[in-house]
Amino acid sequence: MRRQTATCGVAPAGSSRSLRLDPLSLPVRFDAHDPRADGYTRQIELHRERVVLRRAVRGMQMAINVRVSDFTGVALRGNDEAQTLVLVHRDPSLSVPLLVSADAGELAEAWAIWSELFALPQLDEGARQPAARRRRANAIRARRPKFLMRRRVAMARELPVHRAEREIIARN
Repeated sequence: MRRQTATCGVAPAGSSRSLRLDPLSLPVRFDAHDPRADGYTRQIELHRERVVLRRAVRGMQMAINVRVSDFTGVALRGNDEAQTLVLVHRDPSLSVPLLVSADAGELAEAWAIWSELFALPQLDEGARQPAARRRRANAIRARRPKFLMRRRVAMARELPVHRAEREIIARN
């Protein structure tokens, strides 16, 4: 099993190289920016079936193991200067950057390769609409209505008689 070295996935200090992972030489381990982690970095281990995220928050070490099938897809994010190819998860803190580049041709080719490798769809973040709000599941809705439970057996109901009162409508 071939492994990439720790420095080939992320730019070494002082280098102008950007993040560029090779999808054909997995597993790979690299460091990525994490604004909530200690030192603002997290270590990512990327395999074909799973992703392991290791970080420390306030001194607490944690390792999060996520299946690749739990990710929603591979998306292209960013502006015209530099775009990022990201493995997108529903929880934004679990999303993984795969490639940072300004070359549109390279991004399109890598997008197709990563998407096919993980068997995930290519997501278009620019045309993405916010998801419709889901209706809450109501456990009581399927139960029988209360007024049916109180109902008695149908008997002939006697009409109320109002004695010593003046009626507007005469009854025969």
